[in-house]
Order: sequence, then C-alpha cells, then structure tokens
Amino acid sequence: MTIYVDADACPVTKIVEQVAKQYNIPVTLLCDTNHVLSSDYSEVKVIGAGADAVDFALISMLEKDANDIVVTQDYGVAAMALGKNAFAIHQSGKWYTNDNIDMMLMERHLSKKARRSNSKNHLKGPKRRTEVDDMRFKDGFEKLVKMALESW
Repeated sequence: MTIYVDADACPVTKIVEQVAKQYNIPVTLLCDTNHVLSSDYSEVKVIGAGADAVDFALISMLEKDANDIVVTQDYGVAAMALGKNAFAIHQSGKWYTNDNIDMMLMERHLSKKARRSNSKNHLKGPKRRTEVDDMRFKDGFEKLVKMALESW
C-alpha cells in the first residue's frame, strides 16, 4: 500500500504526510517541472512537463488491488484510480467511489460545456482554504486510510 498525491498545487500534502507517518504508510508526491517540492517523509517524483504527464505517471504507478490511495482533485485521475481498485479522495475530504464518479464526471463535462458556450461567463477562482477545510480533509482521509488498512 502506498499513498500517491497529485501534488501540483495540492494544499493537503502536509496533512497526508502527517497521517501516513502515524500509520507507517509510504507516500509518493508527484509534480511537474513547474513546481518545486521537498519532503522529509515522502518520495518526490518530478515528472516532465506536459498536459497530463503527472496524471498518467501517477496512474501507471498504481498496482491493481494493492489498496493504494490517491489524493487528487482531478475527477479523471480518480476514475482511473478506481479502475485499478485503488481508493481515491479529493482535497476537500470527499471520497471518490464507483457509486459517485460517473455523476461527478458528467457534472464536470456539463460545466465545461456551459463555460465554453457563454463567453461572458467569468468564474472566480476557488475560495480561500480554511482550517475547517483542512480538518474536514484530515477526518475523511484518516477514515479512508483506516478502511484501506482493514481491507488489506
């Protein structure tokens, strides 16, 4: 079992490492050449630049049925991780599951389609992350880790 983090601009890497240390689970942080990461705990893999280079590298590292955990905000990466029977969680703490991933992908598709059709649609960026957001992620992540360990 390994925890893989799609670490480009991921705000929860320190929380992931904190929980992983507690359960003695190795962590691999993946980022592209535009980001600089360092860690005393995790293995850091810098993947060459490219539209989805980090995503495909992460998925290729997953071993089917190894109870790996993926931390990503990318629904497509989560869907591919679920396809390898890995566990997946969003940085909000929401679990990706086989029961919710199709709906999430459809909502993403429809939102993208709506944005493309309306040139006046100026979206604000994500709201500022709070301590409550971090606590919500940590709670969901720790529950997911425990579940993965129990099914291991």
